[in-house]
Amino acid sequence: MSSNKNIISRNDEGQKHGLLKIYYSNGKLYHQGNYVNGELHGNWKCFHENGQLLNNGRYVNGKRDGYFENYFDDGQLFYKGTYVNGKSHGYFEKYHFNGQLHYKGNYIKGKRHGYFECYYYTGNISYKGYYNMDNRVNDEVVIAEE
Repeated sequence: MSSNKNIISRNDEGQKHGLLKIYYSNGKLYHQGNYVNGELHGNWKCFHENGQLLNNGRYVNGKRDGYFENYFDDGQLFYKGTYVNGKSHGYFEKYHFNGQLHYKGNYIKGKRHGYFECYYYTGNISYKGYYNMDNRVNDEVVIAEE
């Protein structure tokens, strides 16, 4: 990281407060977002060193809160989903490096809940079933081969 261009604001107590921008040594933006009294707060973006978006989302009082997206360095989607108070909450999708769906399902307060499907990087299904607060309750299909 390059320190000569970085923007880090602080409050009277020395805590990070306000806009923060951190740059790679190549001059490209790495992190951009806001702090309030030492905690991440508001919209944040992070970038890979090649300039591609790494992640995009919102923080409230230092915890993820709202819709988040994360990307591989080639710009391909890695995962997307919603957080509430720092925990996965709602529908999530995660992808393999080749763009194939890895899994999709719902979370409640950070725990898998409801119908889930998982896939191999080839696109073949590896698991279908139901969860109740992170406990498997009904497996429809479990396939052990790719």
